[in-house]
Amino acid sequence: MLVIIHEFGHFIAAKSVGIRVNEFAVGFGPKLFSFKKGETVYRVNLIPLGGYCAMEGEDETSEDKRAFCNKAAWKRFLVVVMGATFNLLLGLLLVAVTLAPQKAFSTTVVAEFDKNAVSEQYGLKKDDKIIEVNGRKIFTTIDLSYAFTNVSNGKIDMTVERDGKKVHLNDVKFDTTKEKGITYLNVDFYIYGQRKTLKSYITQTTKTTVSYCAVIWRSLIDLIGGKYGISAMSGPVGLTAVMGNIAKERLLDLIPIMALITINLGLFNLLPLPALDGGRLLFILIEMITGKKVPQRFESLVHGIGFLILLAFMLLITAKDIWGLIIK
Repeated sequence: MLVIIHEFGHFIAAKSVGIRVNEFAVGFGPKLFSFKKGETVYRVNLIPLGGYCAMEGEDETSEDKRAFCNKAAWKRFLVVVMGATFNLLLGLLLVAVTLAPQKAFSTTVVAEFDKNAVSEQYGLKKDDKIIEVNGRKIFTTIDLSYAFTNVSNGKIDMTVERDGKKVHLNDVKFDTTKEKGITYLNVDFYIYGQRKTLKSYITQTTKTTVSYCAVIWRSLIDLIGGKYGISAMSGPVGLTAVMGNIAKERLLDLIPIMALITINLGLFNLLPLPALDGGRLLFILIEMITGKKVPQRFESLVHGIGFLILLAFMLLITAKDIWGLIIK
């Protein structure tokens, strides 16, 4: 469903700027049924994994004036970027659905501590509003949860807002718990809630969506920087196992996971890497800056090599996930 939303973004944008769409398909593999409306064939395939939007002249040259390759650079840019945009908009909508039943929202302001709380002994106080952890901005408890993950020595630097002033706290200590090679800080305090109003609902929806985006970017940076190893990564197999366990407990708990996945899909696709939408956008940007289109053969070669690397990486992660399930 998330991939179809992505492809639908491309489809709507292509239609709006006059690009010919030859086929829009749901799923892959053998055709179950199809119909044609106007110039586009709409097709439903047997294997319900993703889909595609096939535009004229997308990956090859074409004499058709309405082909993707013959349209102005800004129109092609719009079409490519709208896939990820639709994923991000869906993420925002799913976050709104998740928050709708809640009667109050969480803040990042300390309300009270556990008995003999370690963090209180190291300088954190009641009514402190946590705004930074280890130099990273904190907007919601999602940011806070991620900042409290994989801290090796149990100490973090914090910036809090106290009595209207910023106060820097160095080496705030927490007890820790280790699970699957990752160290978690034990949160030894509670936070204030915020009464739900229309304004706070809109604000919290926006903040939570931004926090999802921030956590995804930070986790990618931390992965590249070596904070997390390959054992912390999962592909479709590992993800399906996690979602299956969540669904057994409560089906509605899948909605925030879906929100995280669709936002991740949107952001990851914008990375300037070959075979991704971001790679295509990079070539279009080069054209917009230089006024010269990158040769189609060269761009196709780059995307082809990038796709093979991406496929190899996916197979590696999938093998890791399957092995993890076998030895569990």
